[in-house]
Amino acid sequence: MVYPDLSLPNNVFDEFQACNRLQYSGKLDLQSSKGHKWSFYYRLGRIVWATGGNHPFRRWRRQMIQHCPNINIDKMQLFPSELEIDYWDYQLLEVLYKEQKIQRQEINTIVDSTIAELLFDLAQQGNFSLISCDRNQQVILEAPMSLSSTYVSLKYMSESWQNWSEAGLANFSPDLALILRQPEQLRNKVSSAAYNNFVKLMNGKYTLRDLALKMKQNVLSVTRSLRPYILTGILELVEVPDFEFPVSKVKNNITSIQAYRSDAPLIACVDDSPQVCQMLEKMITLHGMRFVAIQDPVKILSTLIEQKPDLILLDLVMPVASGYEICSQLRRVSGFINTPIIILTGSEALFDRVRAKVVGSTDFITKPVVADKVMAVVQKHLKTAKTAKSTYVPSLSLAC
Repeated sequence: MVYPDLSLPNNVFDEFQACNRLQYSGKLDLQSSKGHKWSFYYRLGRIVWATGGNHPFRRWRRQMIQHCPNINIDKMQLFPSELEIDYWDYQLLEVLYKEQKIQRQEINTIVDSTIAELLFDLAQQGNFSLISCDRNQQVILEAPMSLSSTYVSLKYMSESWQNWSEAGLANFSPDLALILRQPEQLRNKVSSAAYNNFVKLMNGKYTLRDLALKMKQNVLSVTRSLRPYILTGILELVEVPDFEFPVSKVKNNITSIQAYRSDAPLIACVDDSPQVCQMLEKMITLHGMRFVAIQDPVKILSTLIEQKPDLILLDLVMPVASGYEICSQLRRVSGFINTPIIILTGSEALFDRVRAKVVGSTDFITKPVVADKVMAVVQKHLKTAKTAKSTYVPSLSLAC
């Protein structure tokens, strides 16, 4: 396949080609020497989503207003932990689809538009700074809702950037906003109606992309028409912050995605320490999995049989029965023969590790628990366990 002549640094262009050729699945992270970051998510060599840029929330809002006007985006809320996931916007689309509030075609349009916008920004930044690339196969969107052709996406980006440059806009970022600096000069050049529109919209609140949406035109046409006023100093381009996504602190009145995605892996923590359970719950749920804590030693076996977790985190030192004894009992239950059991221990002793293996533990994690270490072990064994579910998504929430 012959790719178009792209205005991308050679290393970036080569990386896109390689991901396509190798049918790569994972995340491609890119970062400019000026600190701009983008992430492109691949599935079998095709781009399925993209995140990053200067204004992820503004972009999300524009996409929803333009392509899903029936959705009341002002009623949407997320929990703070959900916003820490890079692809929160993608998961939010999946929630809306599961709730039958948006259609597959709307998702395809939003995905293509989002990828196109971020590729354009990447091309623009690539002309002014160095871009580094890094692949990360630990982050894979298992069940993509849309598959975009990398060739088509790059070709569209090339054409968009060429048109932008030929219009004399190469130095104009569409993420900048406009402020009216010389109102009297403007009043002498335009009609009263046009002047009132300038005063209303050129107030430093709306980016060029936001203005294009409000004016129902493409951003190239809008920016090209405003270029003379910018060059003469009547209008000034300024940086503008991103919007803040509404954050919810109360779960009672918000619909959770778990009601629609009961296939999210369930992780059970058997530990008599409330502090340890709370820390692990935060780590686990942040990565989109369900969590159940079992602190009563008398109810361990009955609760596990009832809940049927996909993976068990088991403290070694427990009242009534030790982690060794509990693990040995679990392995005698048919439903837990292949369930990953991860021992939590504060000991590095070789004897403890050997004994844990003898009673049937799958792996162990030393305390104090660290998020990166815990999630690496959990994800490793969920991926290979026969009882692990094939897909899962974070616990995003809606109030719409």
